[in-house]
Amino acid sequence: MKHTKEYHSQEIETKTGTITVEGPLPSEELANYHFHEGLKAFRPAPKQFEAVKKIADFEEGRILIARTSDTIVGYVTYLYPDPLERWSKFEMQDLLELGAIEVIQDYRGYGIGSWLLKVSMMDDEMEDFIVISTEYYWHWDLSGTGLNIWNYRNVMERMMGAGGLTPYPTDDPEIVSHPANCLMARIGSRVPQASIDRFEELRFLARRSYRANRGGL
Repeated sequence: MKHTKEYHSQEIETKTGTITVEGPLPSEELANYHFHEGLKAFRPAPKQFEAVKKIADFEEGRILIARTSDTIVGYVTYLYPDPLERWSKFEMQDLLELGAIEVIQDYRGYGIGSWLLKVSMMDDEMEDFIVISTEYYWHWDLSGTGLNIWNYRNVMERMMGAGGLTPYPTDDPEIVSHPANCLMARIGSRVPQASIDRFEELRFLARRSYRANRGGL
């Protein structure tokens, strides 16, 4: 599948200056900026920056950033699901995973996370994809935000909704292990029905396995 990436940007005014949300960007352009040390939710900032630049070089990889003139203060990543994950089982070429989204504490409250998603979806190419995001409460910054699980879930849903992602049911064991966890997804307007059906099958693998064991009954 051909991956065409069309650049878009949006400027956001904050009390400390203008933030530019832009992308997708290649690794060589990302290297022109400083990666803020506060971007450490997944691993230490320098290692996370290397991971982000690596994703940018994947054929399907998409990195959008929020930055000051010279410092990245937020980002979102899109790529194919990890080969070890359930979501890669059928090797769907038109399914992308929102792998990570992060904004430093100093710039929360300006809707930057929502703008990262909105700008992501400005690219018409995204209408050819199903985009998923797996949300697990143990990944959420509850201590940094001061929110409880359910308030954080509400904030997360509103942010994802800015990019058109909505909750979808699934029997994935990790997701159903806690009621706050959820699968979010956006189905592009040009995704064929065959892929939509395959996505439903992927979401309910336990049901598929049960039917197989029952001889298709």
